[in-house]
Amino acid sequence: MQRVALGVIAGALGAAAVYALLRIGQAALLGDTDPALIMYSEHAGYFWRAWTAAYAGGMIGFAASLLAHRDPPRVARLLAAVVPIVAALAAAQGVLVP
Repeated sequence: MQRVALGVIAGALGAAAVYALLRIGQAALLGDTDPALIMYSEHAGYFWRAWTAAYAGGMIGFAASLLAHRDPPRVARLLAAVVPIVAALAAAQGVLVP
């Protein structure tokens, strides 16, 4: 049960970090499109980023679950150290490219 919990936490943290990185990277490299110039688009950027982040979070969670099988306290310490980093990424994304 502890393995599953650590995997879920790692997946949630991973998805949040991937989404923030995707959003910041997209804004920095491609820039934002003007909604007034686009009449109709089949591609909704938010949903693609959200699904990509969820997929990556699932892979990260699965990997963390496998690692937690060997050494759960070490994985828990690593996840505790990652929380402030993910929070900083989310805050940067919210401030720089809302």
